[in-house]
Amino acid sequence: MARDSSTTIGSITLKNPVIAGAAEHLILPAGIRRALQAGVGAVVVKSNNEVPGSKEQLERSEYTLFDEHWQQIPWNAEAPRSAMLACRSGMSPTPFDQWLGEIAELDREAAAMGSYVVASIILGALEPAVDMAKQIESAGLRVMEFNIGVPYGSQTTKGHVTTEFSVDRVREQVSAIRNAVSIPVWVKLSGQSERVPDLAAAAFDAGADAVIMAGRLLGMVPDVETRAPVLGSSLGIGGYWHLPITCHWLASTRKAIGRNKPLIGLNGAQTGLDVIRMMLAGATAVEIASSIMYRGFDALEAAVNEVQSYLDQHDLDARDIIGEAADQRKSFMEMPLTPDNWRNYVPEEALG
Repeated sequence: MARDSSTTIGSITLKNPVIAGAAEHLILPAGIRRALQAGVGAVVVKSNNEVPGSKEQLERSEYTLFDEHWQQIPWNAEAPRSAMLACRSGMSPTPFDQWLGEIAELDREAAAMGSYVVASIILGALEPAVDMAKQIESAGLRVMEFNIGVPYGSQTTKGHVTTEFSVDRVREQVSAIRNAVSIPVWVKLSGQSERVPDLAAAAFDAGADAVIMAGRLLGMVPDVETRAPVLGSSLGIGGYWHLPITCHWLASTRKAIGRNKPLIGLNGAQTGLDVIRMMLAGATAVEIASSIMYRGFDALEAAVNEVQSYLDQHDLDARDIIGEAADQRKSFMEMPLTPDNWRNYVPEEALG
């Protein structure tokens, strides 16, 4: 008998914990519909806001994959799991009114499939964001994401997008959105901070229904042949290697703010077992995003099936595993003494 893969985020229940996270393959309705057909619990559409320059940024976007030698490799489903993605991205190019009409219709289709389409807005300026949030609710959308953790805030024109690091401003911004709408609000935070748990606490204090952690990191890869930055700029960097970082922030935030606050894992998950790993670290649900751009939607469907297979094989419901590893995590000083163990992990010459 199949175990229960559903998971609860605030007032709503997802049929399973796999969320298709916002990325370029979720700009057009065709991609959103294909993600829904993969069986995910929810789809977060490519974000929008009121700033024309933010849309123009997509026209400056570039993407590449690196192997472990920092060599660029083909962009296709044959890329190894260890491939690292680097890109200069943008947001939905669709005018807001058209975007809103399209996703409202798609959310109605999703409801018939037991799923959700989540409208996402990126903070440009607060007053327009509040107005857009009200329009999202009026259009009938059932959930919205408020993204204040875009990785590119420091690399684009000021006011186009926001990478928020201030606890006080997170509280102010989320409060404004929360006071404007009654639908669930998921707040997406930056991972470019040592204060992720504090930012999450501020978001929840201000009325967030869930916190998504955390936005990608910025990086730069110099090309040793041209001696210039690959793709000409700093880039958002992602890949399998980010999973331990995300799990650390999930576990640390769970410990700091308690077990009853829904966290959504993001960055580093490519497979169903990666979803399970993040749930063990404290995630109620997990987004898979960038890897689907080059692996295709079949990889999303495979992740949904792998989660279900894991739960069935271990005779567990999805809710049973949330935070199980996080709650067993110890500090360094709680671990047993292992005298001279370090000697087993250095070259023989280092021991004299």
